[in-house]
Amino acid sequence: MDSGKSTLALQTVHNHKSRGRSGLIFTSQDRSGYAQISSRLGLQSDAIEVTTDLEIHKAVVDRLSNGERIEFVICDEAQFYTPDQIEQLARIVDGLGIDVFAFGILTDFKTRLFPGSARLVELADRVNTLQVEALCWCGERGTHNARTISGVMVTEGEQVLIGDISSDSQVNYEVLCRRHHMRKVTSKASRSAIFDPLPFNQ
Repeated sequence: MDSGKSTLALQTVHNHKSRGRSGLIFTSQDRSGYAQISSRLGLQSDAIEVTTDLEIHKAVVDRLSNGERIEFVICDEAQFYTPDQIEQLARIVDGLGIDVFAFGILTDFKTRLFPGSARLVELADRVNTLQVEALCWCGERGTHNARTISGVMVTEGEQVLIGDISSDSQVNYEVLCRRHHMRKVTSKASRSAIFDPLPFNQ
């Protein structure tokens, strides 16, 4: 989160289309709404919504059978795909010869791998960490996603609960370093902490 993955996904789409290549864009549960891929920089594009019952491989084959030219597939929010859907992406690469680029986060707010992400790591030809590093409020590298509800960090609940980093939402997410995630110290908690003065003048 906060590493520009959706921005990179949209940039990848642009790069391919600017070279005359045709492709499909898939996403799941994007913050902007149904069937949209969006970045926090304000970029967005229409996409095919990946619901749990969507057969991605069949959707691609059906379009090819209707004469559509598909040379690449972009998959954003891939952590929300089912393991079977990730396997379908591998079949698209191996059986149809179409390039697939998947973007997503690995772990949830409990620091557990999403099932889709786990299967993706197991099957991917290549796994790249994005060059833009997310930062914790302390300035260290952000490695863990914290969920807050009404400003309080939580570590229990459903694995998938859509929220954003905007302060006006009840459900928010914040990137933290491991140390502050384990201590449940969000940026808000750090600002509101009351520190006792050192006893030098006592």
